[in-house]
Amino acid sequence: MPSPDEILNAKILVVDDCADNIDLMLEILRDAGYSNVSSTMLPEQVCGLHRQHCYDLILLDLQMPELNGFQVMKGLKEIEQEGYLPVLALTAQPSFKIAALEAGARDFISKPFDLLEVHKRIHNMLEVRLLYKELAQYSRQQQELALHDPLTGLPNRRLLEDRIATTLQHAARHQHRAAVMYLDLDGFKAINDTHGHACGDEILKLVAGRLVGSSRKEDTVARVGGDEFVIVLGEVGSLADAQEPACKLIEVVSEPYQVGALTLRLSTSIGIALYPDHADHVAALIQRADEALYEAKRGGKNRHCAARREAAEAESFVASSPVHSASAA
Repeated sequence: MPSPDEILNAKILVVDDCADNIDLMLEILRDAGYSNVSSTMLPEQVCGLHRQHCYDLILLDLQMPELNGFQVMKGLKEIEQEGYLPVLALTAQPSFKIAALEAGARDFISKPFDLLEVHKRIHNMLEVRLLYKELAQYSRQQQELALHDPLTGLPNRRLLEDRIATTLQHAARHQHRAAVMYLDLDGFKAINDTHGHACGDEILKLVAGRLVGSSRKEDTVARVGGDEFVIVLGEVGSLADAQEPACKLIEVVSEPYQVGALTLRLSTSIGIALYPDHADHVAALIQRADEALYEAKRGGKNRHCAARREAAEAESFVASSPVHSASAA
């Protein structure tokens, strides 16, 4: 539940075309201890102000010239896509109360103001609004945890598969290729065994940072478990367009790592699969890249290898020349 301080520090906007009404409401709010209160007599400013400040409560007069409270609420609904409209309607017309609720207001206060009613309705609505925001934030955090690797913050396999599917749809629509690069770290087990898993975790975070830093913004870098990573490349013209960044990644990963007083080295092997050359759907493309990765491992590690075409099963895997190998220090 929101604390008393959180409620008193909530952002409140008072909207009324009458200066005396605004002064009275501001006095009521400040006397009650609310510290983050602002106002406007121009209803056309409300939506812009809410986009900028994201108010926890908007005390909105319904009867205003040119743009009335119902019209303002219609604009606010377009901003509050998640469905909670933080509007407390102010009206002297009893017939407007139900209409205000139907228009999206969460509650109403009758004019002339009853001080006890004003305090209670404002407090109750802020409590609900802030609780709603806490729950929404918690939901977003849980969704992030469900889609990202907790150690590196990279997309996990679930989000990766969705990103690959989107990339393949785009490639099919624009008639170009896409690539999946499957990476496995050479020598990582020795680091874990020799220096412990805490050291290994630091290495994984450093590797993740290097992979992201060496990839394009539009590419996806994911961790799929252990010391395995996958990078998705869109708008690939040929195999060479994937082999070039693969060589760059091999060089970047092989640079020394400083973990405390330790200087450590390791390398990476990479398997490459192209859409639609090697596979035409997500699971198969990942599998073909994985198969190419283990062929690179069998070929001596610290290198990249491309999958063979489905239509030519007898064709050998195409491997690069090995890059200077490195081992754990």
